[in-house]
Amino acid sequence: MNNINKEGLKSNTKAMEKQKREEIIQLIKREVVPAMGCTEPAAVALCVAKVKEILGEIPQKIEVTLSGNMLKNAMGVGIPGTGMIGLPIAIALGALTGKSEYGLEVLKDVNEGNVELGKKYIEEGRIKISHQKDSPSILYISVTCEGSSDNHAKGIISDSHTNFVYLEHNGEVLFTKEKESNSSEQNLTDPLLDLATVYEFATSAPDDELEFILEAKRLNKAAAELALHDNYGHSLGQTMRTKGKALFGDSPLSHIISYTSAACDARMGGAQIAVMSNSGSGNQGICATMPVVSYAEDIGVDDKTLARALILSHLTSIYIKQSLGRLSALCGCVVASTGASSGIVYLMGGGYEEICSAVKNMIANITGMICDGAKPSCSLKISSGVGTALMSAMLAMENKCVSEAEGIICDDVDKSIHNLTSIGREAMQATDRLVLHIMTNK
Repeated sequence: MNNINKEGLKSNTKAMEKQKREEIIQLIKREVVPAMGCTEPAAVALCVAKVKEILGEIPQKIEVTLSGNMLKNAMGVGIPGTGMIGLPIAIALGALTGKSEYGLEVLKDVNEGNVELGKKYIEEGRIKISHQKDSPSILYISVTCEGSSDNHAKGIISDSHTNFVYLEHNGEVLFTKEKESNSSEQNLTDPLLDLATVYEFATSAPDDELEFILEAKRLNKAAAELALHDNYGHSLGQTMRTKGKALFGDSPLSHIISYTSAACDARMGGAQIAVMSNSGSGNQGICATMPVVSYAEDIGVDDKTLARALILSHLTSIYIKQSLGRLSALCGCVVASTGASSGIVYLMGGGYEEICSAVKNMIANITGMICDGAKPSCSLKISSGVGTALMSAMLAMENKCVSEAEGIICDDVDKSIHNLTSIGREAMQATDRLVLHIMTNK
């Protein structure tokens, strides 16, 4: 059975100190934010929009240089409101209509007229995209815009999707920022969190401090409902809802897969709708939200209980992702599905011990699922993840847990988590390079 860190897990009868709760709330609010479309092309469009604003005119030429992971995650995904996929249209629209003040919703004002102008902009050969193999971070975007005469501007985003580290106009440096010491790539063991702290916060914080997370339900459920009534991506969610009953039944499992994959269908298929992201990924936000929402609706819990389950899911995902890094060769649904399994255990009436078991069961099962970019078929991987989340929760509630004698699982749940993230962050680097090579040479 799980070796629970008794010192780390304080009694839930005594609320966590207010200052620490506030730090955790601010962390969640930084990492769980609305985003329109895939966050990688959105971040590129954001950088283009910002540099265009500094330039003061529509650029005549745009040069974009990206890290491998950024390139991989932006190549094959639908761009909201365009009916097109990939970086060129995102870059063109960032220059023509994007507003940096919108953050990752930078393209929310796009309309048909803008898209036609964007297509023409691309056809005129104004955009150049290249891969910077020696980029200083896994998440790296450099944009240079040329305007009339000698007017030019440059901007760089690094480490996280909205983190501008450099801005320049006509040779004058407007802004520069040193690499943050607490970035996800440097500080892999944030002392603020471990799984015991995640559980204590989710189960003991006052109700009114957690209500904000219900916005994730509203946004991500709206995306799911959209795809359940229209065709986006591979229409996996819709197909599960209409045809899947004959094979999967009318069950919590089929509901979870349908709801979650539908929201992913909409996002990856280019629906012009925002979703609530987690740790820089809309799919991770969907995956941490919709399985918990779906199961909560099936069993009829109130919003206060749902909010705690969603906090547990999202904060578990944030904790794991801090150690893994923003982008990696490991599919983000592995992380977010593990968070979802924790939330489902809570809704089933489980406590910390059962949540530890569910997390270990997840790590024992789907560790190693590769990320081969953001694309419509992400809904298939998400479905595998959330189906495993329900199974792992079920086993945990029956006191069934993968033991430390098996594979990469340790008796200590936090060590098990760091075994998972070490594999994704370090051991799978060669996998990441090969995946990118395959994708760019097809």
